[in-house]
Amino acid sequence: MHTATTHHLRHIEAERSAGWGWWVALGAVLVLAGAVALVNLATATAVSVLFVGAMMIVGGVAQIALAFPVQGQWGRFFLWLLLGLLYVAAGIVTFRNPALATAVLTLLLAAALVAVGILRIAAGFRLRPIRGWGWVVLSGALTVLVGAIVGAGWPFNSLWVLGLFLAVDLLFSGVAYLAFGLAERRDARL
Repeated sequence: MHTATTHHLRHIEAERSAGWGWWVALGAVLVLAGAVALVNLATATAVSVLFVGAMMIVGGVAQIALAFPVQGQWGRFFLWLLLGLLYVAAGIVTFRNPALATAVLTLLLAAALVAVGILRIAAGFRLRPIRGWGWVVLSGALTVLVGAIVGAGWPFNSLWVLGLFLAVDLLFSGVAYLAFGLAERRDARL
């Protein structure tokens, strides 16, 4: 049994270290995409808003389709149908007026950041006897600050804020995957 387990672990380790190049490639692609988005914040914002609109339409169509199997239960049928129609309508509005959708999503982002930051601060204070609780509070305070800055600049910053968040996320994800892949490569050589 011990030999089978050792063989299995070696097999897993070989598979893991053989895939390091894919992690590096993914990281490089994400860093490149993040850099392109960072240079073109307005375009990145527009693309992200149109993607949200497309997903709203897809989600709405799925909810409408889900309404028909529950047709015998009229209350549920109309609820699912109404929700689906609202999603489709919101997706269509997003495509017809991306500037409005961008402004609304930016305002929602600001509100969400402030709300999450406040909850994180409260959670941090509840952790107070545990060492490191201050980092949770600091994280929450920074999140509230970012939300307040986004909200204070609204609606004028709506043209670039969502693109900036997308660019930063792509860059951080790319760097993380690059580091992970390179660590896997280093471990494979040992």
